[in-house]
Amino acid sequence: MKAILDDLIERYPVLECCREQILLAADILVESYAGGGKLLTAGNGGSAADAEHIVGEMMKSFKIQKTLPEGYAEALYATDPEMGSVLRNHLQGALPAIALDGHISLSTAYMNDCEPLLCFAQQVNGYGRPGDVLLGISTSGNSRNVLYAAVAARARGMKVIGLTGSRDNRLEKFSDVCIKVPATETFKVQELHLPVYHCLSLMVEKHFYG
Repeated sequence: MKAILDDLIERYPVLECCREQILLAADILVESYAGGGKLLTAGNGGSAADAEHIVGEMMKSFKIQKTLPEGYAEALYATDPEMGSVLRNHLQGALPAIALDGHISLSTAYMNDCEPLLCFAQQVNGYGRPGDVLLGISTSGNSRNVLYAAVAARARGMKVIGLTGSRDNRLEKFSDVCIKVPATETFKVQELHLPVYHCLSLMVEKHFYG
């Protein structure tokens, strides 16, 4: 995992200031997944796209082939030899992750009936369990719906990773670790967020499937 982080810093020297926080975030994710936990991700706008992106890296093979859990391929074949053969040959291992921005029916119903800013928090309330992790992505670190989700996560016994820009922000207060990339303009912050969460995805994948 350290070699992956070293490679990131070599390619993006500006992220040297985030080295310790990235390593801590990777440790939090590894601990959660090792204990049967899952990752919830949340963000707005471009950060919503990032929240979806990291789920894609976790829920299938990224750089290393994620293998199926022991015994699952055999169980698929035993359940139905024809379809099981297809499934065992093409399914990949997965690190469970859910992006909270993608549930349109739920989100619009909750926003219409209840409190729009609590939409992510409502999903944390429903999905979250002790030992899970919330990754809150906010270029400012002050997005109200992400902050409410972070409070809900902490109350659930979850760990919170913040991914923000360099300015002091409220998300730090509720995060077990906050990765503050060295930029302040929204698009520049987002440009640095992608290599950070790619690095986290690679580090966690390497730990479990390397």
